[in-house]
Amino acid sequence: MKIETIELRRVHMPLVRPFRTSFGTSTEREVTVVRVTTADAEGWAECAADAHPLYSSEFLDASDFVIRDHLVPRLQALGDRLSAERVATALEPVKGHRMSKAVLETAILDAQLKTTGVSFGSHLGAVRDTVPAGVSVGIMDSIPELLDAVAGYLAEGYLRIKLKIEPGWDLAPVRAVRERFGPDLLLQVDANTAYTLADARHLALLDPFDLLLMEQPMKEDDLLGHANLAKLITTPICLDESIESARDAATAITLGACSIINVKPARVGGYLEARRIHDVAAAHGVPVWCGGMLETGIGRAANVALAALPNFLLPGDTSASSRYFKHDLTAPFELENGHLRVPTGPGIGVQVLPDVLASVTASSFSIRF
Repeated sequence: MKIETIELRRVHMPLVRPFRTSFGTSTEREVTVVRVTTADAEGWAECAADAHPLYSSEFLDASDFVIRDHLVPRLQALGDRLSAERVATALEPVKGHRMSKAVLETAILDAQLKTTGVSFGSHLGAVRDTVPAGVSVGIMDSIPELLDAVAGYLAEGYLRIKLKIEPGWDLAPVRAVRERFGPDLLLQVDANTAYTLADARHLALLDPFDLLLMEQPMKEDDLLGHANLAKLITTPICLDESIESARDAATAITLGACSIINVKPARVGGYLEARRIHDVAAAHGVPVWCGGMLETGIGRAANVALAALPNFLLPGDTSASSRYFKHDLTAPFELENGHLRVPTGPGIGVQVLPDVLASVTASSFSIRF
């Protein structure tokens, strides 16, 4: 496939409400949107890196730089031999920067599939037309505020609630939500690496609340710590930030560090590696689900397609567009009986709205091939 241009466009998407985690509070989603053009199609993707290196070592300014000066030249060297399947190998000599690599691979894959008329879901191996939607609820200023937020999301039809937790905001909010909404609510927590193994006795106090899982309680590189924690609590441990490849998934499963995996395509280098993680987990009988990075409709479309694969057995953070944005970059994703519909059009299956994109664009530059 011959690429003509790659455009990087920085956009600022205001959130409908602040979103707080153990890393900090976000009031907008700043995103680099990538558009790949060929003679026959254009492909879209978004970089999931944050503006600041808090969730991971990657951040947007560095991502733009490494894409422009280090990744794109390696793709240019492939010439007409470039395809989505060759991106990872071509970019492997550049250490890390998985989110930057993922956005290029995804945009190229989108253009490639649009050329052949194949949808993301069909290409990845989707087996469902819709996927169940969960919602991630940030840390609040008070328990009553949290309960009102959860009630609102349940009224909208979300099938699973995830509570962000940190030391000082864990037992009380979980207890309040469980007592208010009852034992049938699918409820899980996400610590975003905020605890250590020394907190095991405290974290075990969450066991009576019958949680679906506890997500990433400790640091990314502490697989042995997670394996030891799994022996001390009964709540299933799910790894998120620790899993950056199919090899990581196999290692974590073998060590007993997790019994569930959250797959975030951007964090692992793209949707092709995400599919490999799905396959490894399935071979070991470990269920997976699709996490979220406050994506616009561009990233959400691809995530929903991935979440339709057979071993995605738990509702993901594939929330409706209205959870985060008043105006999305695509036609909004909307809940239908607690589910989102998997796009069936070629590529990611959605069209970017040029007027909305223009209204939120702060800067852009293009690279000719």
